[in-house]
Amino acid sequence: MVSLVLVLGDQLTPSLAALAAADKARDTVVMAEVMEEATYVPHHPKKIAFCLAAMRKFAAALEADGWQVAYTRLDDPENTGSIPGELLRRADQYGTDTAHVTQPGEWRLFEALGGRGGDVPLTVRWHADDRFVCSTKAFDAWAEGRKSLRMEHFYREMRRKTGLLMDGDQPAGGQWNYDHDNRKPPPDGIETAPMQFTPDDTVNEVLDLVGTKFRRNFGALRPFRFATDRSQARRALAHFVKHALPHFGDYQDAMLTGQRFLYHSVLSVYLNAGLLTPMEICRAVEDAWKAGDVPINAAEGFIRQVIGWREFIRGIYFREGPDYVRRNALNHQRKLPAFYWTGETDMHCIAETVEQTRDAAYAHHIQRLMVTGNFALLAGVAPAEVHDWYMASYADAYGWVMAANVIGMSQFADGGLMASKPYVSSGSYIDRMSDYCRSCRYRVKDKTGPDACPFNLLYWQFLDRHRARFEGNPRMAQMYRTWDRMDGDRRETVLREAEVFLDRLSKGARV
Repeated sequence: MVSLVLVLGDQLTPSLAALAAADKARDTVVMAEVMEEATYVPHHPKKIAFCLAAMRKFAAALEADGWQVAYTRLDDPENTGSIPGELLRRADQYGTDTAHVTQPGEWRLFEALGGRGGDVPLTVRWHADDRFVCSTKAFDAWAEGRKSLRMEHFYREMRRKTGLLMDGDQPAGGQWNYDHDNRKPPPDGIETAPMQFTPDDTVNEVLDLVGTKFRRNFGALRPFRFATDRSQARRALAHFVKHALPHFGDYQDAMLTGQRFLYHSVLSVYLNAGLLTPMEICRAVEDAWKAGDVPINAAEGFIRQVIGWREFIRGIYFREGPDYVRRNALNHQRKLPAFYWTGETDMHCIAETVEQTRDAAYAHHIQRLMVTGNFALLAGVAPAEVHDWYMASYADAYGWVMAANVIGMSQFADGGLMASKPYVSSGSYIDRMSDYCRSCRYRVKDKTGPDACPFNLLYWQFLDRHRARFEGNPRMAQMYRTWDRMDGDRRETVLREAEVFLDRLSKGARV
């Protein structure tokens, strides 16, 4: 009997488990561009265009490899509008009630396809997504019995499992982590950028479609320069390893006005969609280190992001369940400020990051964590609104990617399950790691007064209002000692000015 083989838009990998379990001579691959997936959050137009173009090219590659592919385009008049609807339509067309499905990366779609008690009138043969280094079962086994989950401990297990940067049972170079070498302030100039690709006929057709149907979404559709097939993605990987990786470690936390990428790879867009796999990326990085082309702090820092952080946040997402994104341990309720969508703020660091996000559908991890994320946490913005903004803003955003990154790491909304302290800072950190403060209306050296950097005011106000929760945290004790040593009148001034700022923020005034 014919079986269907579902391939989703972030499963564009020839070795996908559902494809490996099927019979190319008999079974039919189902792929579909549907409005439900394009609109459950208002995705950045570049992300939608990337997904649709990459899907069309992947379907063509499958057909060239001998598969029969039933492909539904977004503007197909028979399109049912949802993945379950398209699967059922194709089941009726081919006279089957069986489908091979690789576990989706979002609880929402997993349940819609019959997982966790969901109802779909098909026999779904589930397959674990083995494109990851650590299965969800293996992560659960590692996490079982631990009161808190720390990436560094998990990362070492992944190094041992993969053998990456290992010398027998010891880490290469004698250290597991070279992060202390990866915090240099921005360099004077940047001489590299990610490889960019000229849209071909397939991509241009998609761009026209997306430009018509999603013109109101946040973000610029053109220019569009992403890779959209595996061959291009592999070229982008090789380009990064040769030209940017040697400097990536030193400057991975740096930020520069007008420099959107610095030495970052932007490979997460391709990795999260399946055009590249984690181990091929990490092996390429390790090989460059073995050849003496990159320093160990660069190789280790990048590999840690892939087999450490990426695998870790996926494990938390599936372990904690679909309600994780609604956690709000600090009871933050403020609405997301409008400048997250417009960039219209006098805080240059945020304006720069939002503008970059709008134009490129990309910002690197420090811009996300210590600029937009840091401000939202300090200001007490509802974590669900912050999560939804990240989902709507970035080309590498998927449910499993953003939940723990935002709810756990950025907003501390899970109460410390995955982070030992909240990632908050005053303006001094941004000043040290960027040139943003030089062009800002506010003065980062001013702690109070009309020109005081809002990050300075909100940092101390955050610590004060959450003192009962955090003053016993060993990693925050020094912060509270510094606060307590301040003159009482100065503390009152800081808190009063912070409240004035937050009141203006709530009223929609320009800040």
